[in-house]
Amino acid sequence: MRDSFKSRIGFVLAAAGSAVGLGNIWGFPTQVANHGGGAFLLVYLCVIFVLAIPALYSEMLIGHHAQANPVRSLKQLSEGRMRPVGATMGLLNVIGSCLMLSFYHIVAGWMLVHALGYLATAMGLSGIADFLLTGSMVRDLVFTSVFLILTASVVLKGVEQGIELWSKRLMPLLVILLVGLIVYIASLPGAGEGFKTYLIPEIQQFTDPDIYIAAMGQAFFSLSIGLGGMMIYGSYLRPGAQLGRLSLSVAALDTLVAFLAGLLIIPALFVAIKLGVSVEQGNQFIGEGQLIFAVLPELFGSMGFAGLWVGFGFFILLSIAALTSTMAQAEVPVSYLLEEHDLPRPVAVAIAMLVIALLALSLVLWFEPLFGWVVTAVTQFQLPLSGLFYLLVIGWFWKRSNHVTALAAQGLRYRLLRWHLRYICPVLMGLVFYQSAIA
Repeated sequence: MRDSFKSRIGFVLAAAGSAVGLGNIWGFPTQVANHGGGAFLLVYLCVIFVLAIPALYSEMLIGHHAQANPVRSLKQLSEGRMRPVGATMGLLNVIGSCLMLSFYHIVAGWMLVHALGYLATAMGLSGIADFLLTGSMVRDLVFTSVFLILTASVVLKGVEQGIELWSKRLMPLLVILLVGLIVYIASLPGAGEGFKTYLIPEIQQFTDPDIYIAAMGQAFFSLSIGLGGMMIYGSYLRPGAQLGRLSLSVAALDTLVAFLAGLLIIPALFVAIKLGVSVEQGNQFIGEGQLIFAVLPELFGSMGFAGLWVGFGFFILLSIAALTSTMAQAEVPVSYLLEEHDLPRPVAVAIAMLVIALLALSLVLWFEPLFGWVVTAVTQFQLPLSGLFYLLVIGWFWKRSNHVTALAAQGLRYRLLRWHLRYICPVLMGLVFYQSAIA
């Protein structure tokens, strides 16, 4: 008997946890800051409904109907001559998940090590703090391993007692930390200008076509679509689940966290400017890796002793966001080994985590030539390509017992939904793929 989620709230928290990752906390605010502030935020919210939710619904529906891992699901629903293509795409999802988890665990280890570094500094443990906050191969290997063990310990317990249980614990804690940090940053000089930039759109920004392409890409990536994680979660839902409502709930919670991250990061950038910290590179705000590991630590350092605890809270927040993503995505290769090779869960988890660990070790040892290439291959090529394929499966390749086709017979709004999934969404996803991988 396949494992399953016990409750609706457990599924929503787990699926939102899968979507809520480092991209929400550092990627979304960076996109907002560099693409028109409030204008980007409004466009992003519209795109969530137009593209991201239909794509999320499609991925979940594939897994829920097939009740299987991505390889079997895509093979089963890609009928006729497309069946081998579906199986190949499913296998690429498994491989892509392992590749993503290899670099994600390294970055997650950096988050954890910075959190502990700030804690050690606050407690006066200068020797430990120096080791933690000074980059080294030994440090990276140790903390990548620590995070791999954390992920494995959750996935080993299965869906209900592992992923669902820990999602119920971690997601509320993540939101509480976010709100607490927002309240503190809001009390500092300069934060008001950041809130104004974030929440009040400038009309002329809506004429910039780059905003719309960037918003589509960010909305798609924010919901963690394209590597089979939502597909396998959909397969763990019991028959009769209301996927439409669940998709809306997951997207709403994920968007809320992204919105809160913007309320934290954008004002923090303006606080940093007020304190004399350099936050711009050319005509744009410094983003992503430099923002997290250079700009914000400099801001925390300028806050004195309080900054140590703010830094600790911020990097613990990022560590939680990373863990909710890794424990979800790890279920993709684990489910493949469980169902296609009939292995017990402990053996499947051990094999999957060993493969991921070996890939992560390779990235640490040969960081310069490999790390950026793997990140690019997964995020800019595979994610949008897989998302496009899911939409094609739902709209074109799945013919017998297609749930969307059956819904279309029930009324105009469902016919419009089917038309949207068949024509509009693939075109928009094609634009995302072109902009991300080719342009």
